[in-house]
Amino acid sequence: MSSSTSTPEAAAPFSAILCMLGAGLLFTFLDTTAKYLVLAGLDVQFVVWMRYAVHLVLVLILFRAWSSGKLFKTRSLPMQVLRAAFLLGSTLFNFLALQTLQLAETVSIFFFAPMVITALAGPLLGEWAGWRRWAAVGAGFVGVMLITRPGLGTFGLGHVFALCSMLSYVFYAIMTRKMGATESAESMIFYSALAPVVMMAPVVPVYGSMPDSWLILMLLLSLGVYGGVGHWLIIKAFKQATATALAPYPYLQMVWMIGAGFLVFGDLPDGWTLAGAAVIVASGLYIVHREHRLRLASRTAPNTETSDLAKKL
Repeated sequence: MSSSTSTPEAAAPFSAILCMLGAGLLFTFLDTTAKYLVLAGLDVQFVVWMRYAVHLVLVLILFRAWSSGKLFKTRSLPMQVLRAAFLLGSTLFNFLALQTLQLAETVSIFFFAPMVITALAGPLLGEWAGWRRWAAVGAGFVGVMLITRPGLGTFGLGHVFALCSMLSYVFYAIMTRKMGATESAESMIFYSALAPVVMMAPVVPVYGSMPDSWLILMLLLSLGVYGGVGHWLIIKAFKQATATALAPYPYLQMVWMIGAGFLVFGDLPDGWTLAGAAVIVASGLYIVHREHRLRLASRTAPNTETSDLAKKL
């Protein structure tokens, strides 16, 4: 009986896994291309605006905006805009960090986000973590310290930007979880693309510039394709499998980031970065495993008191 109960939580269709792997690969292309463009001399703010402008066009096409009203309907436009602002901040700070950090460094710090979400879910969402998950959060923080190594001459502005990007994503994710009960997925996807385009529009006349080669132009336009299709693949994956079942696969992006950094920029992470990344990934996977166990315990708990006790362990 127990094995059959846990099967839906543990198993993920191969098609869903492929969607998650494809999304991770596209996000690797996104960061690699963004780093290449900013190092080529394009302004970060203009690159960010183009990423969301193309993304917006794709959303309108993929969701057939001309025939579906779900895209525009929302119960709280201010909350949609605030959520989109956090996503915009995550992208902007990430692209700024990529000017000086390796791809592996930025993605390693970004993977600390699930631990911060676990820590903040208690006061913000009422989802309090037990001591085991707090221990995993602490271990993840040690991993971040191994990567940034503050006080040893390696901590720089790029690390600050990477941490700001991660924190912005944390609040974006928390708002997504909170708004998911009242807002449609279509509307959240639409406004998360529209709002950044509107917010960043004033910078285009100031910082925008026509690329001097077809290669740069095509790379610039590809950013929105990578981001838009990547998010679409994630949506398709979560329609086929649970978040717990799919949680380990995004961490494979670390391998692709290291490979892309070496092939395109000749970068290889040092031992400290690899050690920190390993600690962060292990901590994140433990939190996923623990939440899966708690979900099963809550289903089989005979009463509310027993269920609440399980969450404190």
